[in-house]
Amino acid sequence: MIIRRSARMYAGNVAVWFEGREQTYAQMFDRACRLANVFRAAGAGPGDPVAMLGDNAAETVEQAAACALGAHPRATLYTYHSSTVNRYLLELTGARVFLVQAKYIEAVAPLLEGLPHLKTVIVYGGPAPAGMLDYESALAGASSEDVPLEVGDDHPHIIRFSSGTTGKPKGIYHSIADWRKYNAEWRWSTPLVTERSRYLVPTSLAHLGVAFLWSMLTVGARIVPMPSFDAARTLELLESLRITHAVAAPVMIREMLKDPTARGRDLSALECLMYAGSPIAASTLGLAIEIFGKALYQMYGQSETAPVSMLLPHQHVTSGTDAQMRRLRSVGRPTANVIVTIRGEEGEVLPPGEIGEIAARGCTMTGIWGDAKATAARTLADGSILTRDMGYLDEDGFIYLVDRKDDMIVSGGYNVWPTELEEALQRHPAVAEACVFGVPDEKWGETPKAVVVLRPGASASAAELMAHVREIVGSVKKVTSVDFAPALPRTATGKVLRNSLKDPWWAGHAGRIAGS
Repeated sequence: MIIRRSARMYAGNVAVWFEGREQTYAQMFDRACRLANVFRAAGAGPGDPVAMLGDNAAETVEQAAACALGAHPRATLYTYHSSTVNRYLLELTGARVFLVQAKYIEAVAPLLEGLPHLKTVIVYGGPAPAGMLDYESALAGASSEDVPLEVGDDHPHIIRFSSGTTGKPKGIYHSIADWRKYNAEWRWSTPLVTERSRYLVPTSLAHLGVAFLWSMLTVGARIVPMPSFDAARTLELLESLRITHAVAAPVMIREMLKDPTARGRDLSALECLMYAGSPIAASTLGLAIEIFGKALYQMYGQSETAPVSMLLPHQHVTSGTDAQMRRLRSVGRPTANVIVTIRGEEGEVLPPGEIGEIAARGCTMTGIWGDAKATAARTLADGSILTRDMGYLDEDGFIYLVDRKDDMIVSGGYNVWPTELEEALQRHPAVAEACVFGVPDEKWGETPKAVVVLRPGASASAAELMAHVREIVGSVKKVTSVDFAPALPRTATGKVLRNSLKDPWWAGHAGRIAGS
């Protein structure tokens, strides 16, 4: 057990640094044992899920450790989901215990009635309402005894949730054995972690931030969670704490590059800044390398399978051959123990250059929680997982994403990929960001519509942008309407919520189900 071993070998090392507060491995182990005993007293046995909802906090890592000690699958809900979605996920997982940060309890409390599995709600970071347990009081009254449990490698370790960008989220669970594969795979593609490593987490530990969590805990390294992202504060911590590893959404990197203090920072300790969700634009890559050095790693993966591939620092080339520059649009090559194939409509393997659904084998989910049918639908005979992402491989094994399979627009019998149109729009000097989706059309069935965010101080008309796209992609795939917005809706990890823009257009239309 990682937590027991690290508490013994690295007892005096700082495990968590949070807003100036330090917690050693010995202190974390003591509190994790107490919390595991609170779960047990609340009626949660080995295998019973414990759900969590909150921002990164001083308590987050010890909560993950307590779940591991008690053999509880940790179900990490997302704060950007609506309360009704999180209630649905509580019901889906059958969580016995629900840990909630105080700032979110008012919104979710009215929705907790009628959940037959839920036995106890524990509130941390503030006062607990009547009928719920206060976190610190519960720990103070609990035994610190460590109660070892015998669990097999096939025991469920964590339940993560699909982002919900293409419909209702699903619970993606990983067994202990599969989660070990997930953690081991990072060592083949990113700098080795040691007890001297320091991990800054400006993204949620419920999502992308979990990437290096258990690797750091294994070697007695320091974890530095941030309660929320702030560009200036992130840069300050990278420098002052001599951070070696960090994760960030691409939008966070862009915000840090805008900060006027970025150029003067000493970030020489940084070995790995891992980002995921989309490539960094070539136009900003030069500045990113100037600020962060040769520490940029782009990861492609999802809750179902990660990591799938990495674009390594030496492949982030700002000036080179056509092949090198083209690879900036890729998500890198598969990591060491992952096999990627591109599949056609009948499941056949497609050759390089042909677009199909990306399938990955090596570091994959154990299944979809409570849904054997959905698990089977995503799993191929050789154990590969269908990602629902469309893309292709080049001759050298680099993966290029085209779009989500569910986002394809079928207009007049033609398949139109939103990403192609978004890239065309972003080649216009006035466009900062764009999101394209299909809307109902009497003649064509559906037709591409764009929502565009302009650069500060820039201007462009809808007609100008439509003509610009038509010139690049031709008349068949062109955008047929453009709306303007101050910003695009995003998840906490920076993914654009395409459905939140698309769904209102399909309300009342039986011919298309949003997210289908």
